Amino acid sequence: MSELVSNAEAQADDAAALEGEGAAEEGRLSTAIEIAVLLTVLSLLPAVLISITSFTRIVIVLSFVRRALSVNELPPNPVIIGLALFLTTFVMAPVGERIYEQAYQPYKAGQLESGAAAEVAWTEMRSFLVANTRESELALFAEMSKFEGEVDEAGELPFSVVVPAFVLSELKTAFQMGFLLFLPFLVIDLVVSSILLSMGMFMLPPVMISTPFKILVFVLVDGWHLVCHSVVSSFIPVG
Repeated sequence: MSELVSNAEAQADDAAALEGEGAAEEGRLSTAIEIAVLLTVLSLLPAVLISITSFTRIVIVLSFVRRALSVNELPPNPVIIGLALFLTTFVMAPVGERIYEQAYQPYKAGQLESGAAAEVAWTEMRSFLVANTRESELALFAEMSKFEGEVDEAGELPFSVVVPAFVLSELKTAFQMGFLLFLPFLVIDLVVSSILLSMGMFMLPPVMISTPFKILVFVLVDGWHLVCHSVVSSFIPVG
């Protein structure tokens, strides 16, 4: 009888051990999945931040300036990106301050749950994105996503509509500004080319002559000041 009791206890212990091992395996699997998801989110975070801030328009306009001056390597890429980042910080500072005051501080004080804080932060960000997005782009993605609400109701537009519409609108605005930047330098190129042709200097590349004049004109009109002021002022402030 005692042997039967001992065997039953041993079997119960084995079953408990197996259950414990199974729970541990599930816990390790869950942790591994969470780590994989976190790494994926972190890898996509830079692209998301670029897409929902003013960085796209600013860096494209600065790149157009470099191309218009015919100095493809000056300023170097790190300088262009660094200036674009600081200008982006300047433009997005009011939005960041409102998110900090209305979402992060209440969340840190325990007044808001994480989900509610994220919703408040997204509401503030969405206001900026919608204000700086053309209605035609919003209507395009609202139609493709089968969105049933009104496009002019910013509080109803989902993330999947606002962000791609904002990026598309930023690209359009940046290329329009780039076209305007190219015009005065195109005139210089045409004048230099005409002079060289009239002098019969066919073998001399016009860029070699026009580039110094482009740089001179750009410096005389304080070009970097004008470009930075124009691109920052092109954003519609919210709040």
